[in-house]
Amino acid sequence: MDCKSLVIEQIGSRLKHLREQKGFTSYERFAIEYDISRMHYWQIEKGKANITIRTLEKLLEIHEISIEKFFEIKI
Repeated sequence: MDCKSLVIEQIGSRLKHLREQKGFTSYERFAIEYDISRMHYWQIEKGKANITIRTLEKLLEIHEISIEKFFEIKI
């Protein structure tokens, strides 16, 4: 696995962790609640989508976390 793929997977894993901390056991419910494409969100969490900075910013706004703090998270 190359470095870029690993980073994308880690971002997805961190977003999943934040979603679960918010009390959403289902990615589908989370996506519906926040008007996000379910398929795209699933791909992001699984590290199968190359997430854009804009999408990341939107998701971090939902979680009320700064981008700096997001990249400090250890899971």
